[in-house]
Amino acid sequence: MPAAAPARTFRCRFCDELLTCSLIDLGMSPLCEDFIRGSELSDPETFYPLEVMVCAGCGLAQVDQFTPRGGIFDDDYGYYSSISTTWMRHAKRYVDMVIARFRLDCDSTVVEVASNDGYLLRNFVDLGIPCYGIDPSANVAEAAGKVGVETLVEFFGADLADRLRAERGPADLLIGNNVLAHTPDLKGFLAGVSTLVAPGGQATFEFPHLMRLMDGVQFDTIYHEHFSYFSLYTVSRLFESVGMRVVDVEQLPTHGGSMRIFVEHVARGTAISERVGRLVEEEERFGLRDMATYASFPARVHDVKYGLLELLVELKRAGKRVVGYGAPGKGNTLLNYCGIKPDLLEYTCDRSAHKHGRRCPGSRIPIHPPSKIDEDRPDVILILPWNLTAEITAQLAHTREWGARFAVPLPVARLLD
Repeated sequence: MPAAAPARTFRCRFCDELLTCSLIDLGMSPLCEDFIRGSELSDPETFYPLEVMVCAGCGLAQVDQFTPRGGIFDDDYGYYSSISTTWMRHAKRYVDMVIARFRLDCDSTVVEVASNDGYLLRNFVDLGIPCYGIDPSANVAEAAGKVGVETLVEFFGADLADRLRAERGPADLLIGNNVLAHTPDLKGFLAGVSTLVAPGGQATFEFPHLMRLMDGVQFDTIYHEHFSYFSLYTVSRLFESVGMRVVDVEQLPTHGGSMRIFVEHVARGTAISERVGRLVEEEERFGLRDMATYASFPARVHDVKYGLLELLVELKRAGKRVVGYGAPGKGNTLLNYCGIKPDLLEYTCDRSAHKHGRRCPGSRIPIHPPSKIDEDRPDVILILPWNLTAEITAQLAHTREWGARFAVPLPVARLLD
């Protein structure tokens, strides 16, 4: 018998401990934002392992890095934040809050890392508060420029922070929404934050909460561009390593359950909010510090997969026409892990013109404009960005006129009433 191939070794990107605890292995999957053009339909796709490992030392959940960041966040990046009206409202509420909380004005400097298409900073521009964004994807940076948001097309890290501090001065507020998870070089990123934030300044970060991911079986939020998944305990340790600390935290409903943390330099001496301690204690009660907690997660993921497939097969056998709505990254993880192709989901629709006429990676499900739903009048519409269910059902409320029903895949696949 030939000898078994040696197991791949993978060390924690923060503390360098050897990783031995698996949260979930989702098999092989393509990059979730690599939407396929019609001219590429005969080309082979590259699939990469997609497994989340948990560090027993620092608690960081993470996937290995198989492709350069430039291969993901290139000039054809498919996600535009301003497509979602829910997210735009969320950004406006945030801006109103931080202006009041930190007393920002025309003498302040605001910097957003991973600023995308200017969805958030445009609010500061409208109010005359100096700001600029940093984003590695040229196409979304170009869109930001069209709404008046200056955007540097670069990856953020220690070297860039040094240069910006020298050329533009420190930031009174540094914003990072859903960027920490996208950062393979965590140490360089954190060092950059510490450098660029002024001694009396603040930084805020939003990201999905590992505890909410596990509690809601939100395995579809796992994909290759999400390199890390955070608890409050772990992210606090990360910032402490660069002389900063989390002084406050808010729990948010976005993306199925996120955290917003408020970070300052330790030397500033701000007292830590009681909310930080309470949430760390809640994480410990949930079991995030106990590696045994993670062992039950795969079986729950399998149940979601089987339930969704059973629902789709039942609908197809009943002669129902089933289509999707949305083509988010999370949807592509779901489709590929569950093995769903056009025989079960005829096509999906998305508001982003960037995706129209393309196909979802791996599953090859066609993507059309939302008007396709009105033309075809399907029986069931599966909402792939389930975190935007309220927004989407409101947008498509008229489909009930011909008896269409909505379905969601998580946390239990079901038809909505």
